[in-house]
Amino acid sequence: GSATGPRRGHAPEGAGGTAGTGVQRLVPTVPTPVSLFQGKAAGKEPAEPGAAAGPVVAAGDGGVRVSVRAKPGSRCSAVTDVTAEAVGVAIAAPPSEGEANAELCRYLSKVLEVKKSDVILEKGGKSRDKVVKILVSVTPDEVLEKLKKEK
Repeated sequence: GSATGPRRGHAPEGAGGTAGTGVQRLVPTVPTPVSLFQGKAAGKEPAEPGAAAGPVVAAGDGGVRVSVRAKPGSRCSAVTDVTAEAVGVAIAAPPSEGEANAELCRYLSKVLEVKKSDVILEKGGKSRDKVVKILVSVTPDEVLEKLKKEK
């Protein structure tokens, strides 16, 4: 009888304690480095217009480049966050054989209301950090607005 007594008392406490700290540890550390980073990038380096402009910048030829942080294998495609560095996009496709890349371009074309052929993956075919180019003459602000609306 004595063995089950303390164990029963300890298990929920221990589980509760670790779950609590685990959750607390996870929640603040995910957004904080990002916001600290934003502050640093914006405050320290005004010389770099690319960094200050955010994840969406005008390409020289009238198009727009979007920095994307891809999260493949999600339940549904969605814009998860818009930071100074990149636009987080959850992609409802596995990251194998370019499926997620195709789904990313398809999803962005839907969100930005452009043809699928006007959205091309410029960099990062094998990486989570991608650069997608929009071949339509839109302003970075318009693109950002549409992406934020999806969030």
